[in-house]
Amino acid sequence: MTFADLGLSEKLLDAVEAAGYTEPTAIQAEAIPPVLMMKDIIGIAQTGTGKTASFVLPMIDIMAAGRRRALMPRSLILAPTRELAAQVAENFEKYGKNHDLKLALLIGGVQMGDQVKALNEGVDVLIATPGRLMDLFERGKILLNGCELLVIDEADRMLDMGFIPDIEFICSKLPDARQTLLFSATMPPPIQKLAKKFLTDPKRIEVSRAASTNKDITAFKVMTKARGKADTLRWLLAHDLVETAIVFANRKTTVRDLNKSLQRDGFRSGEIHGDMDQSSRLQELDRFKKGEVNILVASDVAARGLDVKGVSHVFNYDTPWHPDDYVHRIGRTGRAGAKGRAFTFVTPEDAEAIDNVEKLTGNPIKVFGQEDVRVELRDSSQDKAEKTDEPRDEKPARKSRRKSEERDDSAQDASPKDKPRRDRSRIERDGSDEQPERKAARHTRIFRGRRAHRSRRRSGPWRRSLRRNACFRRCAPAWSRIRWRAPAASRGRAWCCGRGGRAKHGRRDPRSRSSSRAIGMRRRSSWFPARCVRPAIPR
Repeated sequence: MTFADLGLSEKLLDAVEAAGYTEPTAIQAEAIPPVLMMKDIIGIAQTGTGKTASFVLPMIDIMAAGRRRALMPRSLILAPTRELAAQVAENFEKYGKNHDLKLALLIGGVQMGDQVKALNEGVDVLIATPGRLMDLFERGKILLNGCELLVIDEADRMLDMGFIPDIEFICSKLPDARQTLLFSATMPPPIQKLAKKFLTDPKRIEVSRAASTNKDITAFKVMTKARGKADTLRWLLAHDLVETAIVFANRKTTVRDLNKSLQRDGFRSGEIHGDMDQSSRLQELDRFKKGEVNILVASDVAARGLDVKGVSHVFNYDTPWHPDDYVHRIGRTGRAGAKGRAFTFVTPEDAEAIDNVEKLTGNPIKVFGQEDVRVELRDSSQDKAEKTDEPRDEKPARKSRRKSEERDDSAQDASPKDKPRRDRSRIERDGSDEQPERKAARHTRIFRGRRAHRSRRRSGPWRRSLRRNACFRRCAPAWSRIRWRAPAASRGRAWCCGRGGRAKHGRRDPRSRSSSRAIGMRRRSSWFPARCVRPAIPR
C-alpha cells in the first residue's frame, strides 16, 4: 500500500514524497481514511510508529477548503509539552508547503505578543499546550466557538501532567458539531472516561496492544548499585557502539550533575529539563539534531513525542516511577523501522518499579549479560599476566634531608663511646644500634613571664582571645597543650590555673580570689580542664 491509495491530494503526495516517505505505517494506513471521512477516532499505537503524520496529513486536505477568521482558529491540536507542540508544527510546515495554510504555535516560556498578533490575523491550525491556551482564553484573546476539528495528542501524558481538567474545560467551550481525534500509547481508565464523554461513536484503531514496546527495540536491564550507575553508563557509552543516545533521569538535579560528569570525562553531551527556558531547550535540541552533541541527558520532558532520527541508544539512568513512562522513553529509539537498544539501570531499591514495568508491557526484560556485549572483552587473567610481565621502573632511593650520605656512614661506623649519652644508654639497654626516627621540629615556642606566645597563627581572633584571659601569663605551657574549646566539665571556670580570668563563656570561677599570687599558690588540680597539663609557675 502507498500513500496514493489512502485518498490524499496530489499536492500532499508530492510533499510526502519530497520528505522521503513512500509507504505508510500501520497506524497511518488505518487512521487516514476515517479521518478524511470526518469520523471520530481513538488511535492506540506504539511510540515511534508515525501517529503524528496520521492526523497531520488528512488535516491538511480538510483545512485546504475554507476561510480563516480573526481570533477564531478552524482547528485545534493539544500537545502536552512545548517540544511536542513544536514538532507537530514542523510536520505541518513540511507536509503543507504546497497549501495556503496558516498556523500558530501557542506555548509557554515565550512572549505572547507575537502569538496574539498571529491570532488577530486568523489561523487555520492552532497548535497549543493547555496552559498557554487557557491563559489566552481567560484574557479574551481567543474564541473557540469556530473550531471544527480537535486533536488530543499523547492523552496519557496529559493525564500524568494533570491537564485532564483543563482539557475538559476546553472541550466544553468547543462547538458540539466537531470532529475529535484522540491518540495515545496507553489507555488508562481516566482516558477512556474522557473519550466516552467527548467523542461521538469513535472508531477504535489499535495496531498493537496498549503499552507494548516496539519490536525493533532490544531492551535490557542492568543490575547495579546506586553508586555504580555512573561508571556503568560511561562503560556502555564507550563500548556499545553508541552513535547517538538519550539518557533519561527522574530528577532535574540528576540531569545537571550527570551532564557535567560526562563532559568532564570527554563525552559530547547536552542537557534538557523543565527548569530551562524555552529558547535554551530548543537550542539544545537543535544541537542534538545537528550532531554537535551525540548524547542528550534529559528528564521526562523529552520522553514524549520527540522525533529525532538516528537515535541508536536510550539509557534509563533511573528506573521510571510510572510504568507508562518506560514505554515512551525507550520509544525515542527504533523509530521508523530502525533498530535500537535500550538499557535500564536497576538498583535494589528499584525492584518494585521494574516489576510494574514488566507487568505493564507483559514481557520480562532481559538481564544484560556478557553475551550481549558488542565488543570483544579481554580476559582478566591475561591482563594480570601482562601486568606481571611488564618491567617495573625502580624508583631511586630517597636521600635524607638532614644528613648527607657521608655523615650517615660515619655515624654508623662510630663506636658507642663517640655517640651522644642518650644513644649510648639506649644501646647499652636494648643492645640495638638503630637510629630512631626524628620527629618534625615543633613550630610552637613557649616564653615564660610576660613575653608573648608565638605559634603558627601569629594573629587573628584566636590569639586575641588568648590575650584576654588573665591566666594566660602564668599558664602559657598549659595553653600549648589544650584545645581552644574547653570540655563541657570545665566550661565557666578559669581555663588553667583558676586565677579568675574570663573564660570562653565570660564567667568567673566562684572559687577564685582577687589576689593572683595567693591563688597561684593555692590552685588545685581539679580546677584544670581535662586536657590541661598543670604548668610550672615561674618564681
